[in-house]
Amino acid sequence: MTALAGLFGSVTGEIVPFILILSLLVFVHEMGHYLVGRWSGIGVSVFSIGFGPELIGRTDRHGTRWKISLIPLGGYVKFYGDEDAASRPDLQKIEGLSPEERGRTFAGATLGRRAATVAAGPIANFLLAIVIFATLFSIYGRPVADPVVASVAPASAAERAGVKPGDLLLAIDGNPVQTFEDVRRYVSVRPEIPMTISLRRDGATVDVAITPERKEITDGFGNKTEVGQIGILTDDKAGKFRMVQYSVPEAVVQGTRECWNIVTSTFSYLGSVITGHMKADQLGGPIRVAQASGQMASIGVSALLQLAAVLSVSIGLLNLMPIPVLDGGHLFFYAVEAVRGRPLGPRTQEIAFRIGFAIVLTLMVFTTWNDITARFG
Repeated sequence: MTALAGLFGSVTGEIVPFILILSLLVFVHEMGHYLVGRWSGIGVSVFSIGFGPELIGRTDRHGTRWKISLIPLGGYVKFYGDEDAASRPDLQKIEGLSPEERGRTFAGATLGRRAATVAAGPIANFLLAIVIFATLFSIYGRPVADPVVASVAPASAAERAGVKPGDLLLAIDGNPVQTFEDVRRYVSVRPEIPMTISLRRDGATVDVAITPERKEITDGFGNKTEVGQIGILTDDKAGKFRMVQYSVPEAVVQGTRECWNIVTSTFSYLGSVITGHMKADQLGGPIRVAQASGQMASIGVSALLQLAAVLSVSIGLLNLMPIPVLDGGHLFFYAVEAVRGRPLGPRTQEIAFRIGFAIVLTLMVFTTWNDITARFG
């Protein structure tokens, strides 16, 4: 009974924060589509948080059905004239509409209005992340340490490259670094990839060639991750650890930079996977996100909000991938339409949507398998 209660508590502690975070991110994403669509004169039939059978809902005076559905793993906005949640046009239905009604369908909108409506979802996710980061930075502040080396691990890549205690790191591969976290972020996703570090030593600038080593680290929750490391540490004296609190405008700038850092780190990681320098097993799905949600919730609200911001950027970025059924796939179709002067044929779009659905389903299966092996393997 005790073991069963412990399991129930563990599952509840993960699922509740996970559903709360995912619902927030989905709501903001779909609200971006909804607002820009409405502002563009496009009618909205359904706004759903979740998929499957409706649990609760109501219809507003504009004819939009707002509902919460059974499966809380996403959501959608269905516009007038759409056949399904993927915004495929119901051509037969549209043909039977009057010109005025056809103008309120998604398919009947101008190319610019359709593109703006689709792009608004991912943009809303990026804006949410910026707001969350800016709020955290302005209220709680941000831990900062100067990129000064306090010690060098024996037999490490840094020692072999000649890095010494007291060195101030200025740039990596020409990219300026301002904090020790900038160094960690850049190096961690580039194991076994040669790089050049510019540092200041005794008033002179020195460039050293260094190749991060692949290391497996374990965090405080027991999660194991492979990262690149060069073997340097800082401390209170060298790095001057401090909590920097920003004004609201400064926090917005820092929040925007943080989002950009997540985007660039994501692409760097994917590039390292493609080149074989990192494993794809770090790509996680809903199980890993649920686990991380529970872990962050156990730390506190600020940690949970920070995870929400990171996930919001990830959702925005994923949806911009040029895969049919995702927002990026629609935007790709619109780009082709702009070049050709007319949309792709229904048959071509149907085939593309089927391929896109297969890709997304394969990715979901792959990430879920990663989650299962990481947790139970």
